[in-house]
Amino acid sequence: MRVILDRLVDRIERLRSDKPERRVLVGIAGPPGAGKSTLAEAIAFRLRVHCTHVPMDGFHLDDDALDRLGLRDRKGAPETFDAEGFAALLDRLAQGWPAYAPAFDRSIEQPVANGIWVDELRPIVVSEGNYLLLPEPRWQAVRSAFDEVWFCDLDDAVRRERLVHRHVEFGKSPDRARAWVERVDEPNAALVKECAHLADLHLDMGAFDIG
Repeated sequence: MRVILDRLVDRIERLRSDKPERRVLVGIAGPPGAGKSTLAEAIAFRLRVHCTHVPMDGFHLDDDALDRLGLRDRKGAPETFDAEGFAALLDRLAQGWPAYAPAFDRSIEQPVANGIWVDELRPIVVSEGNYLLLPEPRWQAVRSAFDEVWFCDLDDAVRRERLVHRHVEFGKSPDRARAWVERVDEPNAALVKECAHLADLHLDMGAFDIG
C-alpha cells in the first residue's frame, strides 16, 4: 500500500505544481464499500496541513427531508443527495475561498452542518463519493469542479461483505443488513460502475490493505 499511496500523493503534488496559483481538487469515486473514504483519509493524512478531506456524504439529505420526499427506503441513492449544494461548495473551493462544509456522522447516519472548515491556506481538497462521475446535469456540475476524479473498484464479494459489516456495526441486524445491501446498495453500485470509464485513473483497491 505504501508504494501505491506514495504514487497517488506524488500525482496530486504534480497537479498542484501545474497550477500553483489555484487550489487542487481531487475526487475519488466508486461503488459503496470499495474503500473510497479510507483512501481519501489516508491521502489527507499524508498531505497533512496542505489538504482537507471534504466527503460527499455530508450532502446526504437528512432523514426528515427523506421522509417528506418518500425516499427514506432509498437512502444512499443519487436522488437522496443535495448535488446542487455539493457543486456550489466545490465551485467555491476551486476558486480558493475558505468555506465550511458539512460532515457526516455514521454513528447517527446524519449530515452535520458546518462540521468541516477549509481555510484558504489549504491548497488541496480531496473528496469522495459514489456519484462524482454520474452523467446527469446535476452531477456533471460536481464533476466539472474537480481537476481529476479517480475510480476505486474492488471484488464484489469482498465489497458486499464490507457493506454488511458496516451496516451491522451501525445498528442493523445481519439479516436486515444483507437485505439492505441487496435492495439498495447493489443497484447503486451497478449505476456507479457504468461510469467507471469516465475516470482519469482506475484503482484496484484489492492492492490496498486498508479494510
